[in-house]
Amino acid sequence: MTDTTKTPPPAPHGVSRRSFLKTSAATAGTAALFSAVKASFPGGAFAQGSGPEVTGAKLGFIALTDASPLIVAKEKGLFDKYGLPDMEVLKQASWGATRDNLVLGSEGGGIDGAHILTPMPYLISAGKVTQNGVPLPMAIVARLNLDAQGISVAKAYADLKVGVDATPLKEVFAKKKADGAMAKVAMTFPGGTHDLWIRYWLAAAGIDPDQDVETIVVPPPQMVANMKVGTMDAFCVGEPWNEQLVNQDIGYTACNTAELWNRHPEKSLGLRADFVEKNPKAVQAMLMAVMEAQQWCDDMANKDELAGIVGKRAWFNVPPKDIVDRIKGEYDYGNGRVVADSPHFMKFWRDDASFPFKSHDTWFVTEDIRWGKFEAETDVAALVDTVNRSDLWREAAKTLGVTAPASDSRGVETFFDGKTFDPANPGAYLESLAIKKMA
Repeated sequence: MTDTTKTPPPAPHGVSRRSFLKTSAATAGTAALFSAVKASFPGGAFAQGSGPEVTGAKLGFIALTDASPLIVAKEKGLFDKYGLPDMEVLKQASWGATRDNLVLGSEGGGIDGAHILTPMPYLISAGKVTQNGVPLPMAIVARLNLDAQGISVAKAYADLKVGVDATPLKEVFAKKKADGAMAKVAMTFPGGTHDLWIRYWLAAAGIDPDQDVETIVVPPPQMVANMKVGTMDAFCVGEPWNEQLVNQDIGYTACNTAELWNRHPEKSLGLRADFVEKNPKAVQAMLMAVMEAQQWCDDMANKDELAGIVGKRAWFNVPPKDIVDRIKGEYDYGNGRVVADSPHFMKFWRDDASFPFKSHDTWFVTEDIRWGKFEAETDVAALVDTVNRSDLWREAAKTLGVTAPASDSRGVETFFDGKTFDPANPGAYLESLAIKKMA
């Protein structure tokens, strides 16, 4: 059945819908969104003429569509525009490799920052996922996107037509367990966003992700190949891998993660805290370039070009056809469900997608407490205040003439199963959950 409901996309903050829709695919068109900033960096963002402390930095990325703002900022010369001509955007093999290269830092042959799963800077800062538990202070300076990850199921379960409700899998997985062949579900990094989405999805259906299935870690670009050879029964990953799975007729998309939590935060721009402290002007320049790239990526007029850019061999090495439909909101779930003009496409700028709300980071840390990644007594507010640098985003937005959200909290959030999360009272949310690993 085709859902033809039309949901016109809102314009970015501080930009009229009319002018937003008229924005061209060219960098010059995107630049028009920032009337307060001149095309030349020295006379624009830093009127005093003193540019960034460094001319570049090394940023990691994983081949996922939500890395697009970093790639576009590089490809379209936006880093150059803001005084960072030597920026490097470097492909990482996995989130584990991203973590390891962050620990090394660029001076040690690693990287200064990355397109990263939002919980990872918290886990790294607290030494929960680093070698010998040594903390590496990190900073989140921007969000890169909202929505549009996917939970996919193997073709073997096509007759169950699993969707947002994972209940049809409960009996099947229980039988596999009884037969001594535990069902395997894959995610991309323990405690990361994909881990949390698939855990929430399973737990809401009464399936304990720690007792009823075996969770395994698979790097995003390897998900489809592993599903093809039967390594896992279900997985959660970002695009374009869910769409590629459908295009290769190996499995189907059970749900878009925005159906679990509408307008949910996903990836962030994370930087080593020592880089932020040493290079405040460079961080501002980086933020402005990325924010401009996010607006370009969000323009529907640019989606075909965007798919062509990130699909290049140097970036994703993926056919644009595996990218383009879902970034436009055209969803073929691969199970007979087709949604034209889905409101759950990936947002890079609209709906305050770029702003790193502290309330959202509070949920991620709370969920990682739920699943035993952080201790129950963790001071969540203090940890979030340390890692989340929304103040730096606000500073860059002010320079660009972009309106920032009035608050660091988006308020109470509601999930698909009726649960609510009040960032002012994480404990109440934890108490409301039937399945959790914490004592």
